[in-house]
Amino acid sequence: MIQDICYYSLFNDFNKKKFNRMKFKIALIAILFAAISSCKNIDKEKVLYLAHTLPQSHPVHKGIVTFQDALATKSNGSLKVKIFPDAQLGSEREVLELLQIGSLAATKVSAATLSNFVPEYHIFGIPYLFRDKQHQFDVLEGPIGKSILEKGSKFWLRGLCYYDAGSRSFYTSKKAIRTPDDLNGLKIRVMNNQMAINMVNSLGGSATPLSYSELYTAIQQGVVDGAENNPPSFVSSNHFEVSKYYTLDQHSSIPDVLLIGTKYWEQLSAEEKSWIQEAADESAHAQKEFWKESVEKSMKTAREAGVEVIIPEKSLFAEKSKSVVKNFIIQYPEMASIVEQIKKQ
Repeated sequence: MIQDICYYSLFNDFNKKKFNRMKFKIALIAILFAAISSCKNIDKEKVLYLAHTLPQSHPVHKGIVTFQDALATKSNGSLKVKIFPDAQLGSEREVLELLQIGSLAATKVSAATLSNFVPEYHIFGIPYLFRDKQHQFDVLEGPIGKSILEKGSKFWLRGLCYYDAGSRSFYTSKKAIRTPDDLNGLKIRVMNNQMAINMVNSLGGSATPLSYSELYTAIQQGVVDGAENNPPSFVSSNHFEVSKYYTLDQHSSIPDVLLIGTKYWEQLSAEEKSWIQEAADESAHAQKEFWKESVEKSMKTAREAGVEVIIPEKSLFAEKSKSVVKNFIIQYPEMASIVEQIKKQ
């Protein structure tokens, strides 16, 4: 496929986009270098270039490797995936923009990042939206989830499947959170995301956006009283060393999304599209197991390090954060019916 090898339109689109030029050039060089290496096989195979920001040890990366292997098998080697992990080609937002102009085939991003491009993905940030893990994947793998995956096509970003990215819960350094009242006055680090900020503030805490790279020291020095994240991130960041209370309230379960750019997708045959979708579905199934194993290992590490794990009454937290849902519906009235369908499922 000429687009895979030359990326001719990239040079015209470059001047139309507000890219960080230095990062963009680095990304372009990496893509072209990979493309050159596959030129000898241009008549025999097509290469799908996939970039993401996670390390190779991450359970989501392992799911992507499953996608790579499954696609090679289904296509008998005619469709191959070249993976660029560790943010080699830029941040999640930068890689999404490369997909939109057809300079990269695929990526994996958080639904939180994707919501800045496709509004429907904001829904997954609603606190306490899912009752449990089974409910979450019944929604994601059913008509509602598939419909949201398709919404991105009009923005040149076609969703293939969801990956489990766990549930975010509170962890603190000096005081355990057992009820919402325990959050009163606590400075809790959150992502720079309005839904997350509103959620913590609604529970009585003081939401404090802060760079993730600064968080360990911020907790250690008392700049913030705690933060919120999933178990693998809690452990891999070593935050369990400075936060001895972990409250599994599971306030948000925002999935990752495997995406393919429509400019690449539209040049594929019906059979090739089928192979890619089937491989994506297989990878999603495998990735859930990788994630489960990672959570179990992380929780074991945290407990052995002396972290007190608290299982609170989630309904108390959900009740107090209802104002966040109401404000979301006011802002996005067209999504009210989707939220209602999810809650009833």
